[in-house]
Amino acid sequence: MDGNPAMESGEILMESRASSGEFTMLLGAAQSGDEAAREALLPLIYEELRRLAGAYMRGERDGHTLQPTALVHEAWMRLTGVDVEAAGDRSGFLRVAARAMRQVLVDHARAVRSGKRGGTAQRVRIDDALVSFTDRAVDLIGLDEAMERLAQQDERKTKVVELRFFGGLTVEETAEVLEIPVRTVERDWTMARAWLKKELEGG
Repeated sequence: MDGNPAMESGEILMESRASSGEFTMLLGAAQSGDEAAREALLPLIYEELRRLAGAYMRGERDGHTLQPTALVHEAWMRLTGVDVEAAGDRSGFLRVAARAMRQVLVDHARAVRSGKRGGTAQRVRIDDALVSFTDRAVDLIGLDEAMERLAQQDERKTKVVELRFFGGLTVEETAEVLEIPVRTVERDWTMARAWLKKELEGG
């Protein structure tokens, strides 16, 4: 995706989020080659990225080297027009965006690790209201690797973790995106957290 919508001192670009229907309509029009729809879609996409980054970074420890604006910018650069327009609707876009956030955060953690003597892993503090695998910090690289193993067993649970942890979505939002009942998300979330906690603690 080329370019970057104008920002004003890190403020969110639009005061209100676009409705799911409006977002989906613009995606469809952009996919059909409507340049006006594509232009109208860009600030909405950036707004969604800022919202996701804000939700994630609220769970970070103070002093984390990756700031929300940088996270949004990097995720923006990873998204391509093809990825976004092929998403089909807002729910599809959120899946794509959460994956982009995950890639940025894990790559950042790897860069920090490689830049430190002794290979110290980048660790983040997770807010209890957001995820809380344990009461201590979580190794993002270890989490990413554990999620890859989980995906081989249960792809849906992995998507739930990706949307909730890296995308910062609520249980209700995750259910809407995956088009499954809220109770299913809650069950998957509980089971995935227990499985990942065990993996992160070495079995």
